[in-house]
Amino acid sequence: MSHILYSFRRCPYAMRARLAIAYSQQSVQLREIILKEKPDEMLQISRKGTVPVLQLKNGKILDESLDIMAWAISQHDPDDWQTDNMDNMLALIDENDFEFKQWLDKYKYAVRFPENSETYYREQCEDFLVKLEKRLLFNDYLFLNRVTLADIAIFPFIRQFASVDKAWFNDSPYPQLKKWLQELINSPLFESIMQKYPTWLPSKEAQDFP
Repeated sequence: MSHILYSFRRCPYAMRARLAIAYSQQSVQLREIILKEKPDEMLQISRKGTVPVLQLKNGKILDESLDIMAWAISQHDPDDWQTDNMDNMLALIDENDFEFKQWLDKYKYAVRFPENSETYYREQCEDFLVKLEKRLLFNDYLFLNRVTLADIAIFPFIRQFASVDKAWFNDSPYPQLKKWLQELINSPLFESIMQKYPTWLPSKEAQDFP
């Protein structure tokens, strides 16, 4: 029996879970889903109905992306993604997840939130971008001169932000942030977890990951 991971390729939460699993060299059976056709097998083990969901061999269910990341790197953390600064890292990740992500969703889907303009929502997002840019003036990455958990947990959301209006982002006054993002996007680890897999629901064919 294998660990089973329900995932959706473009979801930033699922991306960071896959990144941690691949980095820690844990083997799972990947079940790529379509969000409009969620399989009963996933809904039976997680009422949230969102990805990622990891079913461990022992039957334990992890359906929060950070919990999956923590599990993965607790198995194997070759490059020390966890540091002595974990409290500050987790605080920054929380700000990403619970403040920045709220504004990002409104920026990305501004037509659904007509009470304010797309520009207004982007400006709210920029509060977080400014904070990251300032951090990157002192280190190559958010906390150190090497990748840590914070970089991996946050960059999929900055990638999503950048894709809303690529021309604006390319011209934006965040040179360190753009460099950081591009390095992470171009990393062999990220490229490896963005491989396309067939959807699991129609075929029920297992896909080994990574």
